[in-house]
Amino acid sequence: MPRPTVATSLSAKLLLLTILFVLLAEVLIYAPSIARFRMSYLEERLAAANIAALSVEAAPDLMVTKELQAKLLAYTGTHVIDLIQPGARVYMLSRPMPPQADAVYDLRGTGMGMQFVDAGNALWLALEGALGEALGGAVGPQRNRVIRVIDRSPNDPAQRVEVTMDERPLIDAMLDFSRRILAVSVAISLIAAILVYVTLHALLVRPMRRLTAEVVAFRRDPDGAPPLVPGTRADEIGVAERELAAMQGTVRAALRQRERLAALGTAVAKINHDLRGILSTASLLSERLTESADPEVRRVTPRLVASLDRAVELCSQTLSFTRDGVLPLSPAPTDLRRLVEEVGAEVLATARPDGGRVEADWVNEVPAGTLAQVDAAQLGRALVNLGRNAVQAGADRVRISIQAEPANRLTLTVADNGPGLAPRARENLFQPFAGSARAGGVGLGLAIAREVLRAHGGELRLVESDAAGTAFALDIPQCNADTGAVAVAAHKSFVSH
Repeated sequence: MPRPTVATSLSAKLLLLTILFVLLAEVLIYAPSIARFRMSYLEERLAAANIAALSVEAAPDLMVTKELQAKLLAYTGTHVIDLIQPGARVYMLSRPMPPQADAVYDLRGTGMGMQFVDAGNALWLALEGALGEALGGAVGPQRNRVIRVIDRSPNDPAQRVEVTMDERPLIDAMLDFSRRILAVSVAISLIAAILVYVTLHALLVRPMRRLTAEVVAFRRDPDGAPPLVPGTRADEIGVAERELAAMQGTVRAALRQRERLAALGTAVAKINHDLRGILSTASLLSERLTESADPEVRRVTPRLVASLDRAVELCSQTLSFTRDGVLPLSPAPTDLRRLVEEVGAEVLATARPDGGRVEADWVNEVPAGTLAQVDAAQLGRALVNLGRNAVQAGADRVRISIQAEPANRLTLTVADNGPGLAPRARENLFQPFAGSARAGGVGLGLAIAREVLRAHGGELRLVESDAAGTAFALDIPQCNADTGAVAVAAHKSFVSH
């Protein structure tokens, strides 16, 4: 598995995301900051204009010289200053032929939202002018607007101050403030990113790399990889390290157990193969004992033959279980009623543990023409195992019914009136060799039946088991309409011929 590159590593992503998030926070802070800066700039101009206008009141006959008037206007950076008092008395300073105002801003009662809008419009005009100069006037010429600003006097709220001034100095001050904010934001972003990166790298990235290396090494060589020594951390990383160490130990033990079981299974399969041949020969020879003149020999011969048959069945089931692995299926549209009839004939031909013939009722309640997309041989094998378990456990009636389920599924129910399953059999119902559902069994019949159903994408489950009997449900896929129609037509054609 290739290791992540520097660009795709977790560290690089953390560094980049930290810088982006800090810059985003600075952008969110910049909007109210630039609006407040614009308001403060205008308020300072209005305060200076208010002081300049009061010089008129100190002048003889309320008149100032043109030289002083020019100095006061230059000091405040304005073209016209009006100080309007409650009695409609106006103190006015003005340049000769002052320009007309392009926009009027009344700061009295201006909310924060309007401050955002006014600041944004000013910056947009500056940007539009800069683009116009860069593109040779294609967007629009950069020009100096003249604005008129109105607010209450900072000394006496009953008075009103109005100034006419150029907007360009204001925009230049806003741009300079923006550049300072940008420089500070970049510096803060880098410092914060480095600090966060170093912290997260030490607390998170390095332990995660260590865990990743342990997982990769364990996957490549579970036995050769050194065991993980978990740390003493109490957080999620510490929990992950301890759980990974425990999982490695469990998996190593399971792998060693699997190797031993595989070797044991191979040996058992070889022994079973030879033992089955020996037992089959002994069973054939034992049948000749029924012709013996000794009545005691003839009496015990059926039991001997039945015991040998059970031993041969045990060997066959063991070989089948160890050899099958993943069942190879050949699903095809199958007439379930006919399959259940064939399984019933085979089950009723089964010998009882005492050697006698099985006498039981095989009730087939599957409607005629019911089709399923299954492997008939494998499903029949599962039904035979269930039926034999039932009749050999003492049931004299086995009923097979079917029910349609959603999503094109069918449920076959195999119910008997036997004595029910023993507690030990219920605890290890589908465990091979761990418990049997009938006396004298080896616990492979239900395990094999369950594998068959799971290979079909279904399931075998115990519905109920008590003194009145036992019922198993088999979930199987239903044949779709198109395939079923073709199968029915082929079946009718075969019957007619």
